[in-house]
Amino acid sequence: MKTNQYSGFHKLTMEQRAMEVAEFSNLTADELNTITKPGALSDTIADHCIENVIGTYQLPMGVAMNFIIDGQERLIPMVVEEASIVAAASNAAKMARSSGGFHTSYTGNIMIAQVQVVGVSNPYFACQSILHHKKEIIDQANAKDPVLVKITGGAKDVEVRVIDTIIGPMVVVHLIVDTGDAMGANAVNTMAEAVAPLIEKITKGTVKLRILSNLAAYRLARATATFSKEAIGGESVVDGMIDAYAFAEADPFRAATSNKGIMNGMDPVVVATGNDWRGMEAAAHSYMYYKYGKYTSMTRWEKDDEGNLTGSIELPIMVGLVGGATKIHPGAQTAIKILGVKTAEELARIIAAVGLAQNFAAMRALATDGIQKGHMKLHARNIATVAGATGDVLEAVVDKMIADKNISVESAKDLITRM
Repeated sequence: MKTNQYSGFHKLTMEQRAMEVAEFSNLTADELNTITKPGALSDTIADHCIENVIGTYQLPMGVAMNFIIDGQERLIPMVVEEASIVAAASNAAKMARSSGGFHTSYTGNIMIAQVQVVGVSNPYFACQSILHHKKEIIDQANAKDPVLVKITGGAKDVEVRVIDTIIGPMVVVHLIVDTGDAMGANAVNTMAEAVAPLIEKITKGTVKLRILSNLAAYRLARATATFSKEAIGGESVVDGMIDAYAFAEADPFRAATSNKGIMNGMDPVVVATGNDWRGMEAAAHSYMYYKYGKYTSMTRWEKDDEGNLTGSIELPIMVGLVGGATKIHPGAQTAIKILGVKTAEELARIIAAVGLAQNFAAMRALATDGIQKGHMKLHARNIATVAGATGDVLEAVVDKMIADKNISVESAKDLITRM
Protein backbone atom coordinates (compact mmCIF):
# COMPACT_ATOMS: atom_id res chain seq x y z
CA MET A 1 0.00 0.00 0.00
CA LYS A 2 1.60 3.27 -1.16
CA THR A 3 -1.18 5.63 -0.10
CA ASN A 4 -3.70 5.71 2.74
CA GLN A 5 -6.47 6.52 0.24
CA TYR A 6 -7.57 2.94 -0.29
CA SER A 7 -10.89 1.96 -1.83
CA GLY A 8 -12.43 -1.18 -0.33
CA PHE A 9 -9.95 -1.59 2.52
CA HIS A 10 -12.74 -2.84 4.79
CA LYS A 11 -13.52 -5.64 2.31
CA LEU A 12 -10.10 -7.23 2.73
CA THR A 13 -9.48 -10.02 5.22
CA MET A 14 -7.80 -9.13 8.50
CA GLU A 15 -4.57 -10.70 7.26
CA GLN A 16 -4.67 -8.70 4.02
CA ARG A 17 -5.33 -5.45 5.86
CA ALA A 18 -2.44 -6.11 8.23
CA MET A 19 -0.09 -6.76 5.32
CA GLU A 20 -1.14 -3.53 3.61
CA VAL A 21 -0.49 -1.58 6.81
CA ALA A 22 2.86 -3.31 7.24
CA GLU A 23 3.86 -2.24 3.74
CA PHE A 24 2.74 1.37 4.27
CA SER A 25 4.52 1.65 7.65
CA ASN A 26 7.56 -0.56 6.89
CA LEU A 27 6.78 -2.90 9.78
CA THR A 28 9.07 -5.83 10.43
CA ALA A 29 7.64 -9.32 10.86
CA ASP A 30 8.12 -9.08 14.63
CA GLU A 31 6.38 -5.69 14.78
CA LEU A 32 3.47 -7.02 12.75
CA ASN A 33 3.18 -9.96 15.15
CA THR A 34 2.78 -7.61 18.13
CA ILE A 35 -0.58 -6.43 16.80
CA THR A 36 -1.81 -9.53 14.93
CA LYS A 37 -0.89 -12.44 17.19
CA PRO A 38 -2.64 -13.09 20.52
CA GLY A 39 -0.30 -12.99 23.48
CA ALA A 40 2.07 -10.32 22.14
CA LEU A 41 1.87 -8.72 25.58
CA SER A 42 3.75 -11.31 27.58
CA ASP A 43 2.91 -12.22 31.14
CA THR A 44 6.26 -10.82 32.24
CA ILE A 45 5.62 -7.39 30.72
CA ALA A 46 2.01 -7.35 31.93
CA ASP A 47 3.12 -8.16 35.46
CA HIS A 48 5.40 -5.11 35.43
CA CYS A 49 2.74 -2.73 34.09
CA ILE A 50 0.27 -2.80 37.00
CA GLU A 51 -0.32 -4.56 40.32
CA ASN A 52 -2.06 -7.87 41.06
CA VAL A 53 -1.94 -9.03 37.43
CA ILE A 54 -3.91 -12.19 36.67
CA GLY A 55 -3.83 -12.10 32.87
CA THR A 56 -4.35 -9.84 29.86
CA TYR A 57 -7.38 -8.49 28.02
CA GLN A 58 -7.56 -7.79 24.30
CA LEU A 59 -9.31 -5.02 22.37
CA PRO A 60 -9.50 -4.64 18.59
CA MET A 61 -6.99 -2.40 16.82
CA GLY A 62 -8.18 -0.82 13.59
CA VAL A 63 -6.65 1.80 11.32
CA ALA A 64 -8.40 4.95 10.13
CA MET A 65 -7.63 5.69 6.49
CA ASN A 66 -7.49 8.79 4.27
CA PHE A 67 -5.95 11.26 6.73
CA ILE A 68 -3.77 14.06 5.41
CA ILE A 69 -2.34 16.02 8.36
CA ASP A 70 -0.07 18.98 7.65
CA GLY A 71 0.46 17.70 4.13
CA GLN A 72 1.45 14.16 5.14
CA GLU A 73 -0.55 10.97 4.72
CA ARG A 74 -1.05 9.17 8.04
CA LEU A 75 -2.50 5.83 9.02
CA ILE A 76 -4.20 6.20 12.41
CA PRO A 77 -4.14 3.13 14.70
CA MET A 78 -7.18 3.10 16.99
CA VAL A 79 -7.80 0.70 19.89
CA VAL A 80 -11.50 0.73 20.75
CA GLU A 81 -14.46 -1.60 21.23
CA GLU A 82 -17.27 0.56 19.79
CA ALA A 83 -18.49 -0.07 16.25
CA SER A 84 -18.51 2.71 13.63
CA ILE A 85 -15.77 4.88 15.15
CA VAL A 86 -12.94 3.86 12.81
CA ALA A 87 -15.18 3.95 9.74
CA ALA A 88 -16.54 7.38 10.68
CA ALA A 89 -13.07 8.88 11.15
CA SER A 90 -11.93 7.44 7.81
CA ASN A 91 -14.97 8.85 6.03
CA ALA A 92 -14.47 12.30 7.56
CA ALA A 93 -10.81 12.32 6.54
CA LYS A 94 -11.79 11.35 3.00
CA MET A 95 -14.15 14.33 2.77
CA ALA A 96 -11.44 16.70 4.01
CA ARG A 97 -8.86 15.60 1.43
CA SER A 98 -10.13 17.78 -1.41
CA SER A 99 -9.52 20.87 0.74
CA GLY A 100 -6.06 19.83 1.88
CA GLY A 101 -6.90 17.73 4.90
CA PHE A 102 -6.11 18.90 8.44
CA HIS A 103 -3.75 21.64 9.57
CA THR A 104 -2.37 21.69 13.11
CA SER A 105 -0.22 23.60 15.59
CA TYR A 106 1.08 23.07 19.12
CA THR A 107 2.07 25.31 22.02
CA GLY A 108 4.77 23.06 23.50
CA ASN A 109 5.27 20.26 26.01
CA ILE A 110 4.50 22.41 29.05
CA MET A 111 3.10 20.85 32.23
CA ILE A 112 2.06 22.46 35.53
CA ALA A 113 3.06 21.20 38.98
CA GLN A 114 0.92 22.60 41.79
CA VAL A 115 2.12 23.28 45.33
CA GLN A 116 -0.67 24.05 47.84
CA VAL A 117 0.21 26.25 50.83
CA VAL A 118 -2.21 26.68 53.76
CA GLY A 119 -2.03 28.58 57.03
CA VAL A 120 -0.52 31.73 55.51
CA SER A 121 -1.56 34.82 57.49
CA ASN A 122 -0.65 37.31 54.72
CA PRO A 123 -1.25 35.37 51.47
CA TYR A 124 -0.91 38.28 49.03
CA PHE A 125 2.39 39.32 50.57
CA ALA A 126 3.46 35.66 50.40
CA CYS A 127 2.69 35.53 46.65
CA GLN A 128 5.05 38.43 45.97
CA SER A 129 7.70 36.90 48.22
CA ILE A 130 7.55 33.68 46.23
CA LEU A 131 8.03 35.61 42.98
CA HIS A 132 11.01 37.44 44.52
CA HIS A 133 12.60 33.98 44.94
CA LYS A 134 11.55 32.62 41.53
CA LYS A 135 15.07 31.88 40.28
CA GLU A 136 15.95 30.04 43.47
CA ILE A 137 12.79 27.91 43.21
CA ILE A 138 13.46 27.08 39.56
CA ASP A 139 17.07 26.17 40.26
CA GLN A 140 16.04 23.86 43.12
CA ALA A 141 13.45 22.15 40.92
CA ASN A 142 15.89 21.65 38.05
CA ALA A 143 18.53 20.20 40.36
CA LYS A 144 16.24 17.17 40.69
CA ASP A 145 16.29 16.35 36.96
CA PRO A 146 19.52 17.48 35.25
CA VAL A 147 18.88 15.19 32.29
CA LEU A 148 15.54 16.88 31.57
CA VAL A 149 17.19 20.27 31.97
CA LYS A 150 19.85 19.31 29.42
CA ILE A 151 17.23 18.15 26.91
CA THR A 152 14.42 20.70 27.31
CA GLY A 153 15.37 23.24 29.95
CA GLY A 154 13.15 21.66 32.63
CA ALA A 155 11.39 24.14 34.93
CA LYS A 156 10.89 27.44 33.11
CA ASP A 157 8.72 29.69 35.27
CA VAL A 158 6.78 30.12 38.50
CA GLU A 159 3.22 31.42 38.79
CA VAL A 160 1.38 32.04 42.06
CA ARG A 161 -2.14 33.00 43.09
CA VAL A 162 -4.47 33.16 46.07
CA ILE A 163 -7.69 31.17 45.93
CA ASP A 164 -10.66 31.34 48.31
CA THR A 165 -11.81 27.99 49.67
CA ILE A 166 -14.20 26.61 52.30
CA ILE A 167 -11.28 26.52 54.76
CA GLY A 168 -10.11 30.04 53.92
CA PRO A 169 -7.58 31.50 51.49
CA MET A 170 -4.68 29.39 50.32
CA VAL A 171 -1.62 30.14 48.21
CA VAL A 172 -1.16 27.96 45.12
CA VAL A 173 2.19 27.88 43.35
CA HIS A 174 2.46 26.68 39.75
CA LEU A 175 5.80 25.36 38.59
CA ILE A 176 5.89 25.56 34.78
CA VAL A 177 7.95 22.69 33.30
CA ASP A 178 8.91 21.70 29.76
CA THR A 179 8.76 17.90 29.88
CA GLY A 180 9.94 17.23 26.32
CA ASP A 181 8.79 13.99 24.72
CA ALA A 182 7.57 12.57 28.05
CA MET A 183 4.06 13.08 29.33
CA GLY A 184 5.94 14.31 32.38
CA ALA A 185 3.87 13.41 35.44
CA ASN A 186 6.76 11.85 37.35
CA ALA A 187 9.13 14.70 36.51
CA VAL A 188 6.82 17.51 37.62
CA ASN A 189 5.70 15.65 40.74
CA THR A 190 9.33 15.16 41.78
CA MET A 191 10.07 18.84 41.22
CA ALA A 192 7.02 19.88 43.26
CA GLU A 193 8.24 17.72 46.14
CA ALA A 194 11.70 19.25 45.89
CA VAL A 195 10.63 22.90 46.13
CA ALA A 196 8.08 22.38 48.93
CA PRO A 197 10.46 23.07 51.86
CA LEU A 198 11.74 26.26 50.22
CA ILE A 199 8.20 27.50 49.62
CA GLU A 200 7.28 26.79 53.24
CA LYS A 201 10.30 28.79 54.36
CA ILE A 202 9.37 31.74 52.13
CA THR A 203 5.65 31.82 53.05
CA LYS A 204 5.84 30.62 56.67
CA GLY A 205 2.87 28.42 55.73
CA THR A 206 2.39 24.67 55.46
CA VAL A 207 2.67 22.86 52.14
CA LYS A 208 0.08 20.17 51.59
CA LEU A 209 -0.49 18.82 48.06
CA ARG A 210 2.45 18.69 45.63
CA ILE A 211 1.27 17.23 42.33
CA LEU A 212 0.75 17.91 38.63
CA SER A 213 -2.43 19.39 37.20
CA ASN A 214 -4.16 17.53 34.41
CA LEU A 215 -5.54 20.87 33.24
CA ALA A 216 -2.51 21.31 30.98
CA ALA A 217 -3.56 24.78 29.81
CA TYR A 218 -0.14 25.52 28.25
CA ARG A 219 0.11 22.22 26.35
CA LEU A 220 -2.45 22.85 23.63
CA ALA A 221 -2.87 21.08 20.31
CA ARG A 222 -4.96 22.77 17.64
CA ALA A 223 -6.42 21.50 14.38
CA THR A 224 -8.47 23.03 11.59
CA ALA A 225 -10.09 21.69 8.43
CA THR A 226 -12.31 22.92 5.63
CA PHE A 227 -14.98 20.63 4.21
CA SER A 228 -16.27 21.78 0.84
CA LYS A 229 -20.03 21.89 0.56
CA GLU A 230 -19.84 19.67 -2.53
CA ALA A 231 -17.87 16.99 -0.66
CA ILE A 232 -20.32 16.74 2.22
CA GLY A 233 -23.67 16.90 0.40
CA GLY A 234 -24.42 20.54 -0.28
CA GLU A 235 -24.94 23.79 1.58
CA SER A 236 -28.07 22.47 3.27
CA VAL A 237 -25.90 19.89 5.03
CA VAL A 238 -23.51 22.67 6.07
CA ASP A 239 -26.42 24.63 7.53
CA GLY A 240 -27.73 21.54 9.32
CA MET A 241 -24.34 20.94 10.90
CA ILE A 242 -24.11 24.56 12.04
CA ASP A 243 -27.54 24.14 13.64
CA ALA A 244 -26.32 21.02 15.45
CA TYR A 245 -23.16 22.78 16.60
CA ALA A 246 -25.12 25.77 17.92
CA PHE A 247 -27.08 23.36 20.12
CA ALA A 248 -23.89 21.82 21.54
CA GLU A 249 -22.30 25.24 22.07
CA ALA A 250 -25.27 26.49 24.10
CA ASP A 251 -26.47 23.44 26.04
CA PRO A 252 -24.26 21.37 28.39
CA PHE A 253 -26.51 18.31 28.02
CA ARG A 254 -25.90 18.28 24.25
CA ALA A 255 -22.26 19.30 24.67
CA ALA A 256 -21.61 16.27 26.88
CA THR A 257 -22.66 13.87 24.12
CA SER A 258 -21.04 15.89 21.34
CA ASN A 259 -17.76 15.96 23.26
CA LYS A 260 -18.00 12.25 23.96
CA GLY A 261 -18.04 11.83 20.20
CA ILE A 262 -14.82 13.84 19.94
CA MET A 263 -13.16 11.64 22.55
CA ASN A 264 -14.40 8.61 20.57
CA GLY A 265 -11.69 9.52 18.10
CA MET A 266 -8.97 10.80 20.41
CA ASP A 267 -9.04 8.17 23.16
CA PRO A 268 -8.45 5.17 20.83
CA VAL A 269 -5.26 6.79 19.52
CA VAL A 270 -4.13 7.59 23.07
CA VAL A 271 -4.81 3.97 24.10
CA ALA A 272 -3.10 2.54 21.02
CA THR A 273 0.08 4.48 21.81
CA GLY A 274 0.15 3.49 25.49
CA ASN A 275 -0.72 6.94 26.81
CA ASP A 276 -3.05 8.05 29.60
CA TRP A 277 -6.58 8.42 28.19
CA ARG A 278 -8.05 9.23 31.63
CA GLY A 279 -5.75 12.24 31.91
CA MET A 280 -6.73 13.25 28.38
CA GLU A 281 -10.42 13.15 29.28
CA ALA A 282 -9.89 15.19 32.45
CA ALA A 283 -7.85 17.80 30.58
CA ALA A 284 -10.25 18.16 27.66
CA HIS A 285 -13.44 18.52 29.68
CA SER A 286 -11.99 20.84 32.35
CA TYR A 287 -10.45 23.07 29.67
CA MET A 288 -13.94 24.06 28.54
CA TYR A 289 -14.62 25.71 31.90
CA TYR A 290 -11.13 27.23 32.02
CA LYS A 291 -11.38 28.82 28.55
CA TYR A 292 -15.09 29.61 28.16
CA GLY A 293 -16.40 29.79 31.72
CA LYS A 294 -19.00 27.10 30.99
CA TYR A 295 -19.23 23.53 29.79
CA THR A 296 -19.56 23.75 26.02
CA SER A 297 -18.53 22.17 22.72
CA MET A 298 -14.84 21.35 22.30
CA THR A 299 -15.06 22.25 18.61
CA ARG A 300 -16.09 25.34 16.68
CA TRP A 301 -17.97 25.04 13.36
CA GLU A 302 -18.62 27.92 10.94
CA LYS A 303 -19.53 28.60 7.31
CA ASP A 304 -17.04 30.51 5.16
CA ASP A 305 -17.78 33.02 2.39
CA GLU A 306 -18.09 30.25 -0.21
CA GLY A 307 -20.59 28.30 1.87
CA ASN A 308 -18.10 25.61 2.92
CA LEU A 309 -17.88 24.21 6.44
CA THR A 310 -14.85 25.11 8.55
CA GLY A 311 -14.01 23.38 11.80
CA SER A 312 -11.48 24.02 14.55
CA ILE A 313 -10.46 22.44 17.84
CA GLU A 314 -8.10 23.46 20.65
CA LEU A 315 -7.48 21.13 23.58
CA PRO A 316 -4.79 20.21 26.11
CA ILE A 317 -3.18 17.01 24.85
CA MET A 318 -0.45 15.67 27.12
CA VAL A 319 0.98 12.54 25.54
CA GLY A 320 4.50 11.22 25.41
CA LEU A 321 6.79 8.83 23.60
CA VAL A 322 9.12 8.36 26.57
CA GLY A 323 8.37 6.30 29.68
CA GLY A 324 5.32 4.40 30.87
CA ALA A 325 3.47 1.84 28.77
CA THR A 326 4.57 3.64 25.60
CA LYS A 327 8.05 2.23 26.00
CA ILE A 328 7.29 -1.20 27.44
CA HIS A 329 4.13 -2.28 25.59
CA PRO A 330 5.07 -3.88 22.25
CA GLY A 331 1.70 -3.01 20.71
CA ALA A 332 2.13 0.65 21.63
CA GLN A 333 5.57 0.74 20.03
CA THR A 334 4.14 -0.71 16.82
CA ALA A 335 1.25 1.75 16.83
CA ILE A 336 3.74 4.61 17.09
CA LYS A 337 5.63 3.25 14.09
CA ILE A 338 2.39 2.98 12.10
CA LEU A 339 1.71 6.64 12.90
CA GLY A 340 5.22 7.54 11.83
CA VAL A 341 5.75 10.00 14.70
CA LYS A 342 9.10 10.92 16.22
CA THR A 343 8.02 13.47 18.85
CA ALA A 344 5.28 14.01 21.40
CA GLU A 345 4.32 17.15 19.49
CA GLU A 346 3.62 15.19 16.29
CA LEU A 347 1.47 12.74 18.23
CA ALA A 348 -0.52 15.50 19.96
CA ARG A 349 -1.19 17.26 16.65
CA ILE A 350 -2.47 14.04 15.07
CA ILE A 351 -4.76 13.33 18.02
CA ALA A 352 -6.31 16.81 17.73
CA ALA A 353 -6.97 16.25 14.00
CA VAL A 354 -8.62 12.89 14.69
CA GLY A 355 -10.86 14.49 17.34
CA LEU A 356 -12.01 17.13 14.85
CA ALA A 357 -12.65 14.47 12.19
CA GLN A 358 -14.65 12.31 14.59
CA ASN A 359 -16.83 15.26 15.59
CA PHE A 360 -17.41 16.15 11.94
CA ALA A 361 -18.57 12.59 11.21
CA ALA A 362 -21.05 12.58 14.09
CA MET A 363 -22.39 16.06 13.33
CA ARG A 364 -22.88 15.23 9.65
CA ALA A 365 -24.71 12.01 10.52
CA LEU A 366 -27.02 13.94 12.85
CA ALA A 367 -27.66 16.57 10.18
CA THR A 368 -28.49 14.01 7.46
CA ASP A 369 -29.53 10.39 8.03
CA GLY A 370 -29.34 10.41 11.82
CA ILE A 371 -26.68 8.75 13.92
CA GLN A 372 -28.26 5.31 13.95
CA LYS A 373 -28.21 4.39 10.26
CA GLY A 374 -24.52 3.59 9.97
CA HIS A 375 -24.11 2.62 13.59
CA MET A 376 -26.92 0.09 13.57
CA LYS A 377 -25.50 -1.83 10.62
CA LEU A 378 -22.30 -2.37 12.53
CA HIS A 379 -24.28 -3.15 15.67
CA ALA A 380 -26.31 -5.71 13.69
CA ARG A 381 -23.09 -7.33 12.51
CA ASN A 382 -21.92 -7.68 16.12
CA ILE A 383 -25.25 -9.20 17.16
CA ALA A 384 -25.23 -11.65 14.24
CA THR A 385 -21.68 -12.70 15.13
CA VAL A 386 -22.69 -13.31 18.74
CA ALA A 387 -25.55 -15.48 17.45
CA GLY A 388 -23.08 -17.60 15.48
CA ALA A 389 -23.45 -16.31 11.91
CA THR A 390 -20.40 -16.49 9.63
CA GLY A 391 -19.51 -15.90 5.99
CA ASP A 392 -22.35 -15.22 3.55
CA VAL A 393 -24.93 -16.11 6.19
CA LEU A 394 -23.60 -13.31 8.37
CA GLU A 395 -24.19 -10.68 5.69
CA ALA A 396 -27.66 -12.04 4.90
CA VAL A 397 -28.67 -12.04 8.58
CA VAL A 398 -27.44 -8.45 9.00
CA ASP A 399 -29.38 -7.23 5.96
CA LYS A 400 -32.56 -9.02 7.03
CA MET A 401 -32.44 -7.75 10.64
CA ILE A 402 -31.98 -4.17 9.42
CA ALA A 403 -34.80 -4.52 6.88
CA ASP A 404 -37.11 -5.95 9.57
CA LYS A 405 -35.94 -3.36 12.13
CA ASN A 406 -35.50 -6.22 14.55
CA ILE A 407 -31.90 -6.40 15.71
CA SER A 408 -31.47 -8.90 18.52
CA VAL A 409 -29.67 -12.14 19.27
CA GLU A 410 -32.98 -14.03 19.23
CA SER A 411 -33.86 -12.66 15.81
CA ALA A 412 -30.40 -13.49 14.49
CA LYS A 413 -30.57 -17.07 15.78
CA ASP A 414 -33.98 -17.54 14.19
CA LEU A 415 -32.72 -16.24 10.84
CA ILE A 416 -29.62 -18.49 11.00
CA THR A 417 -31.83 -21.50 11.61
CA ARG A 418 -34.14 -20.65 8.69
CA MET A 419 -31.24 -19.92 6.34
